[in-house]
Amino acid sequence: MSERSPSARPPVVVVTGPTSAGKTRTAIELALRFDAEIVNADSMQVYRFMDLGTAKPTLEQRARAPHHLIDVVAPDERYSAGRYAAEARAAAARIHAAGRCVLLVGGTGLYIRACLEGLLPGGAAHPGLRAELEAEHARAAAAGDPERLYRRLLDLDPATAEGIHAHDVRRTVRALELCLASGAPASERRRAHGFADRPYRVLHLALDPGRTALDERIDAYCREMVERGLLQEVRALRARGFGPELRPMGALGYRHMQPVLEGRATLADALRDMQRDTRHFARRQRTWLRKVPEAIGVDPGDLEGIARRVEAFLRAGNVDGAQAVEAR
Repeated sequence: MSERSPSARPPVVVVTGPTSAGKTRTAIELALRFDAEIVNADSMQVYRFMDLGTAKPTLEQRARAPHHLIDVVAPDERYSAGRYAAEARAAAARIHAAGRCVLLVGGTGLYIRACLEGLLPGGAAHPGLRAELEAEHARAAAAGDPERLYRRLLDLDPATAEGIHAHDVRRTVRALELCLASGAPASERRRAHGFADRPYRVLHLALDPGRTALDERIDAYCREMVERGLLQEVRALRARGFGPELRPMGALGYRHMQPVLEGRATLADALRDMQRDTRHFARRQRTWLRKVPEAIGVDPGDLEGIARRVEAFLRAGNVDGAQAVEAR
């Protein structure tokens, strides 16, 4: 853990929020105003060739403000939270060394936490155990009991299970993997660890336009992705040898295009299902963010208000600025 006082630590402004909340637009505007650079914190935008379905900033947007950790690996390469934390902190160190501010931007809570607070010790992957758990889930689902692993997690680590949706197989498997491999619930290890590795002074902004507006944004953006060629993007990925069994290809949008490519669904059906599933995902993101104590909910339409918060945060980090704030 850093020995520096909180005010002496380099600043990081987190711009997070549910999908379609306006993170990219907000982050670019803040980067331009505050001489900042953007470090991606979206677990899908690290993959090359996956642009439309991940809502990746366009080349024109990236030309307006420097971006880091986009297009890092191919879809068939493994990319872990541990690797992300190391690379995000390295990028932040370079940005801070240049005298610029870091904007940590994305909706992947695990990546944000890994960068800001470090990871639990002993959290390395156990591929054999994970494969066993995934096979167990497949057997249970085939037998009509898709929540069997989740109930197992509830028994072993109810505190962790509380923060995971019963249908989120990937996170359920990972939580069970950590619990079984270490012999202790992840929730107990989190309490012991305390996430004391906090090298940054952080302003945590959570964009939220409200549920109704967000649903409308999601429906519109899903239509836009399809109109801009999401099906063609997935077809090109398949042509490169990236099959539907890969984890990134099971993400929102990508998994919805697979049945269309295979002649099992129409594009209209896929769009409807993608809109529905994305809305559900966004609701879970909003629920999770409300449980993050340091996250400050802000309206993405109030850019001036957001900018004032960032300005005050950055000013307070300077000794003179902090004294001026205290004198008011």
